[in-house]
Amino acid sequence: MRLLNCLLVLCCFASQARAADLIGFWDKPQHGGNSFNRLPPDETYFKALHGYGASWVRLSYDKWKPEKRDFLIGDADAYAGLMQKDLATLKAALDRADKAGLKVVIAPLSLPGMRWSQNNDGKFDGRLWQDKAYWTQAAAFWRDLAATLKDHPAVAAYNIINEPAPEKENGLAEHADAAAMQAWYKDAAATPHDLPSFYETVIKAIRAVDPKTPIMADAGWYAAADAFSYWPGPLADDKVLYSFHMYEPYAATSAPNLKREKPYAYPGEVPFGEGSENWDAKRVDAYLQLPLDWANKHGVAENRIVTGEFGCMRRLSGCRQYLDDVLTKLDANRLHWAFYSFREDSWDGMDYELGREKVNWKYWEAIDAGKPDPVKRKATPEFEPISKRLKQAVD
Repeated sequence: MRLLNCLLVLCCFASQARAADLIGFWDKPQHGGNSFNRLPPDETYFKALHGYGASWVRLSYDKWKPEKRDFLIGDADAYAGLMQKDLATLKAALDRADKAGLKVVIAPLSLPGMRWSQNNDGKFDGRLWQDKAYWTQAAAFWRDLAATLKDHPAVAAYNIINEPAPEKENGLAEHADAAAMQAWYKDAAATPHDLPSFYETVIKAIRAVDPKTPIMADAGWYAAADAFSYWPGPLADDKVLYSFHMYEPYAATSAPNLKREKPYAYPGEVPFGEGSENWDAKRVDAYLQLPLDWANKHGVAENRIVTGEFGCMRRLSGCRQYLDDVLTKLDANRLHWAFYSFREDSWDGMDYELGREKVNWKYWEAIDAGKPDPVKRKATPEFEPISKRLKQAVD
């Protein structure tokens, strides 16, 4: 009996140590990349990312071939349990990432009541933000997933949902000033538009089965860096990481810009919010200061702030400067970050190892055939702002 009691105590201590280790991973700056591939990445892919010096990968699975309508969820219209074949595919990918030495943040693009637009005929699906019945389904999904993955050695965090936008079509303009955001939230609180309250609901469900794994919560308005401005404070859980994405000024960094007769330049005057502004290193610094100001105001440590995505179109002449300006600010504040994206096999726009040239036709042929991406990557000047910092982190 005495031996049994000792074993139970040791197991308890081991579990507590595991919990401490998980959040402890985020105590110092962690740098990585996003994987939004159409095929589950193989071990070579993960090894290549780790070989650059990355410590983590933000992994999305919504482009993978699903067992039913929606990968893992089954049907975003009505969640009824995890799809077991999909779950096996995800676990195998996690095993490969772990073998390559990478930690993984799992980042769904869809939840019940919020099907990712690219899997929804290009239409925004905001049912999750209109009906709390979908909150219950989303919480059930995450409870089931956390119960299954809580002990996997690769998992470093659960990113509840990628780029939520409960404000969209619900009365708040994108990039509204802080006063307007806070006024909006006074009316939105406790309604289905209430993002912090949604997160609390899901976190409660996760913690019922998994008390230890850190949770990543994106800001609203597609994870905009200014969208924490209306949050009244941090979430109750002490293992939450607060994430934002950085593509501003989007009018310059995004794909539509390259189709303009005269694309917006970076640095330069670019439409933003209700008007236009001159965007340069100073403006990038000021914009990225906003989530830090929110964190400092509410006593959230800066090592709990994550830039979950950032990037620009690789063929934009100012892209290299933009990446450098963004990373200069992030590293000055020792923030965690993951660039978008690493060796994406369905869209080449932000694959910096391809340089500024058009991608080889074999890339598109492989997509049509559902085959692995055959295009070889290499170090390029466009990737240098990222790759040098990944290497510095290792050195």
